[in-house]
Amino acid sequence: MASTSSTRSLSFEVVGEPLTIKGFTTTRWRIANLAPGDTGSCRLSLQLYMTERAAYRFNLTSRTPRLFVRAGEAGGTPSPDAITASQDVAAGWLDGEHRVLEVDMPLAIQAWIEAYLAHHGEAPEEGRKKKRKGAGRAREIES
Repeated sequence: MASTSSTRSLSFEVVGEPLTIKGFTTTRWRIANLAPGDTGSCRLSLQLYMTERAAYRFNLTSRTPRLFVRAGEAGGTPSPDAITASQDVAAGWLDGEHRVLEVDMPLAIQAWIEAYLAHHGEAPEEGRKKKRKGAGRAREIES
């Protein structure tokens, strides 16, 4: 079972707005009224994972930190079923042809993720591995 220190309940609404582009009308979907707790029409748990710490830090240091909601298949009516603070996870959802809706991350969630990173530490640097001297290079052969 997930620790309460790494999980937060969030509620929100999915709002459709008509959008006309070059004479064609479509619906643009967005997340509205995102708030901690379970008061909205949609409720999901935001789970933080140790393996995503670098992605959380990257998101928090961006100009506008975001949350990403997986909302069913692209083209259909949105049906939110997961939320993340990791762009890497959201990119994987997009690769799987899911609809991903973005929303500004509330300050309370930013502070919570900062506290999580402070408690668990930043992700280790993914530096380059040292090579042995001469490894991977052609060597001159003396005759």
